[in-house]
Amino acid sequence: MKICIVVTHLLGTGHLARALTLARAYRDAGHETIVISGGMGAPQLSNDGVEMVQLPPLRSDGVNFARLLDGDGNEADTALLNARIEMLIDTVQSQQPDVLITELFPFGRRILRAEFTALLHAAQDLPRRPLICASVRDILAPPSKPAKVTLADDLVAQFYDAVLVHSDSEVAPLSLSWPVSDALAGKLRYTGYVAPPAAAPHTDGLGTDEIIVSAGGGDVGQHVFDTALAAAKQDPEKRQWRLLLGGQDAAKRSGDLMCDAPANVIIEPARPEFRQMLYHAAASVSLCGYNTALDILQSGARAVFIPFDAGSEVEQGLRADALAQLEGITVLRNANLDAATLLNAVTAVLNAPKRAPRDHGFDGAAQTVQITQEMHEDQRCE
Repeated sequence: MKICIVVTHLLGTGHLARALTLARAYRDAGHETIVISGGMGAPQLSNDGVEMVQLPPLRSDGVNFARLLDGDGNEADTALLNARIEMLIDTVQSQQPDVLITELFPFGRRILRAEFTALLHAAQDLPRRPLICASVRDILAPPSKPAKVTLADDLVAQFYDAVLVHSDSEVAPLSLSWPVSDALAGKLRYTGYVAPPAAAPHTDGLGTDEIIVSAGGGDVGQHVFDTALAAAKQDPEKRQWRLLLGGQDAAKRSGDLMCDAPANVIIEPARPEFRQMLYHAAASVSLCGYNTALDILQSGARAVFIPFDAGSEVEQGLRADALAQLEGITVLRNANLDAATLLNAVTAVLNAPKRAPRDHGFDGAAQTVQITQEMHEDQRCE
């Protein structure tokens, strides 16, 4: 099959990371795969030979998803938005995919509705209509207005053959965060969690006995890094802390913070070896995005989750609370975050029993390939 996955990450890089994991699974199964990315570049993520098309990039203005900025930080204008639409249509017309997957839309990215609907219309008008699927994580941002639910239901009914939910229906059904109508329920396909194969421990033991602080690959989480730096200065055990900063200006911010860092702190841009380092870490301090949560489960690392909650976001809080039922994982809310509470949380997880790495339930990418293969075959036979 020819697969086309369309994704635009506006704040962090988790959406792109998950799309690339799916693309690699399709590639490994022998399918021709292309990822169309509309977000900012993410050099810490490897596409591992997956073909990518980069649209003129966009990002949100912080947590204000109603204001889009271009690659230079200026407000996106009509010319840029139209150029994106033209590239999307040209790509799908030239590729003529057998399967088209839109990541998150129509359950999010409503500000990009014009380009997604133009893409969907173009796909429907191809000589051979592709199988069209939406791809969503375990927990969505709950809709703030009934109109958002109606819009998603209408678009799914008009364009989509399936909604691929990258979760375990017994652990986190979509209904936990989104109102699921009877019509929508009939199109849900649970794949299990989408994660790359478990990383092997780092060959050089990088990260051994360190408190590794991260906030994904985006520009969020500065308050976590500031608090971690303050905590490291007050740490009576003088444990080694390593802060891994994401975002476009991570190198500059790392250098600025290092000017005030004590000897027990390393501050640097996010590293591609992050998943390998978790096996050796004393503990992880992080947000609780989808990919980070799976990294913690796969590595067995002790973890303090500080779920992202700016702009009334609740997704990460729901996920963190569910994971905190496991040994060696605790949740610290931003409202209670300071150097003392972070030190207490780190001490608590370090004193908790060691949790074994989890080695099952992460084959959602392979299951996605199988589900869409079967649906495509059924479609061809109709």
